[in-house]
Amino acid sequence: MSEPKHQIRALHTATTVTVYQAYAPEIGLPAALDGRFPATWQRDRMTWIKPSFLWMMYRCGWAAKEGQETVLAIEITREGFEWALANACLAHYAHGLHPDRATWKRQLKRAPARVQWDPERDVHLQPLAHRSLQLGLAGEAAERYAEEWIVSISDVTALARTIHAHVRGGALDAQQLLPAERPYPVSDTLLAHLRG
Repeated sequence: MSEPKHQIRALHTATTVTVYQAYAPEIGLPAALDGRFPATWQRDRMTWIKPSFLWMMYRCGWAAKEGQETVLAIEITREGFEWALANACLAHYAHGLHPDRATWKRQLKRAPARVQWDPERDVHLQPLAHRSLQLGLAGEAAERYAEEWIVSISDVTALARTIHAHVRGGALDAQQLLPAERPYPVSDTLLAHLRG
């Protein structure tokens, strides 16, 4: 059975959802140590969170890209995550979803969060047919993320490098080492304005 094109898959509990980000060590290491972002973390710019571990690996090159050497697993409240979804705007204009481009541009400008659906990745970082959610947070959303939603921050760089070594070595168990992401239970109503 094929995966739905737009479905959030994530590691989650009854109260939290895990998202991933990658930073330079000077941001990532103190964040993991203290369980919150250091003062040098920039709250005034868009920050993108990703529920997909493999999409994060694609983005940061298995923690090898400059400025993305520290991979963080950030457990946030489901309440905060769903607030961001409810207040997000799709990052691109979608005919049939938005009345017109001007309306979409106004919505995008006002929204504290935005959503992109990018091709999910396999362990070789090749694109799959279904999509992975990327959630951009700015303004109020970024502030709430940093100050209210974070439950824990873990450095998962070693896990990323271990899985990558298994993939490079052709080991068949690489898939079993991945975080146990499964469909996130969210109502169709909450995602209706974000599927395009």
